[in-house]
Amino acid sequence: MELARATNRSVRLRNRSALLTKLFLDGPLTRQDLVRSTGLSQPAVSNVVADMIDEGLVAEAGAAESDGGRPSMLLRIAPRFAFVIGVDVGETRVRVELFDFAMTLLGSVEYPLDPARTEPDLVAGHVLAGIDAVTGSAGVAPGDVLGVGIGVSGVVEQGAEAVVHAQALGWDRVPLERLIGAGTDLPLHIDNGAKTLGQAEMWFGAGRGARHAVFALVGSGVGASVVTNGATYRGASSSAGEWGHTTLVYGGRACRCGARGCLEAYVGAEAIIDRYREARRGRAVPGEDEESQIAALVAAAETSVTARRVLDDTAGYLGAGVANLINLFNPERVVLGGWAAMALGDLLPAVREAAGRQALRQPYEQASIELCRLGVDAVALGAATLPIARFLTEGGVRR
Repeated sequence: MELARATNRSVRLRNRSALLTKLFLDGPLTRQDLVRSTGLSQPAVSNVVADMIDEGLVAEAGAAESDGGRPSMLLRIAPRFAFVIGVDVGETRVRVELFDFAMTLLGSVEYPLDPARTEPDLVAGHVLAGIDAVTGSAGVAPGDVLGVGIGVSGVVEQGAEAVVHAQALGWDRVPLERLIGAGTDLPLHIDNGAKTLGQAEMWFGAGRGARHAVFALVGSGVGASVVTNGATYRGASSSAGEWGHTTLVYGGRACRCGARGCLEAYVGAEAIIDRYREARRGRAVPGEDEESQIAALVAAAETSVTARRVLDDTAGYLGAGVANLINLFNPERVVLGGWAAMALGDLLPAVREAAGRQALRQPYEQASIELCRLGVDAVALGAATLPIARFLTEGGVRR
């Protein structure tokens, strides 16, 4: 009897998970849509949906268009059922954003980071201050927040507590989850920023519909998220995707990681600015920070041969890096994201051309190369989906 009850509960949770995931990613949908797309029976869908409506998790969203007969009612995830917070811990700023359960942005706050001051305690303090700021301004009680997702530069070692290795920030085995958890009781979910960007683009952006894709994050640093058969590839210790530290030029430019010739040493924002400075014979690049300096480079390229050459070289280097991804992983799509990739978006045709020269012809012809669709907020948005992904997998049961 106990085994039968446990089996029935397991089946019901599995059914809830399938229906919730479908509604979250593709809703609003009718009950008939859910029967067709999940393979569950009409009674099973009706019973589970009824329970989720009673719980306030699912809501009716009006009648679907009908070509005759009784119209079917559309269903959607209830936007105010819960709230989630997404955090982007970059190298130049910490961005904290609050979303409702329909992923509508309700509040956002940023804290600039001085590259010379990226101490873990300071970053944790910014995250905690941001959580208080966005929930306070939106009038959201902590108990209504499902969880906090955090995307961070570097390798995130998962375990009982997430530990971060981020050489660019000077972090070695930083217990970031413990540091942030000391100031909040909210559930924390920490992952690499390129991986959270990839999840956001898979769910809502340029990756929708793809089973095999690579999402490249180009900002101050460079990383990637590899998705194969719809799942993120992590490797033995979750460090898979450190694309920025693959060797582009043996014995080439010094990289922040301590090696030489890394891709990041050529196409990371800091490296692009440094190459432009060298091309200007040491003269400083206009701008107060990396973003304004990249913008100055792009503007100067309209009239300056030197600036144009730096951008052309950047497109070539980035195209070679993309070609490596295509040759290694045979993706359907390569999606370029991150603030620097967006700022250099006009280089996309040249990047495609360079990738075509370097990649094997057959996998290159099967792959599309495009910009991310979610813009500079993709890392934080993807981070906010981390607690939701756990919730959907567990059948919509809050723990």
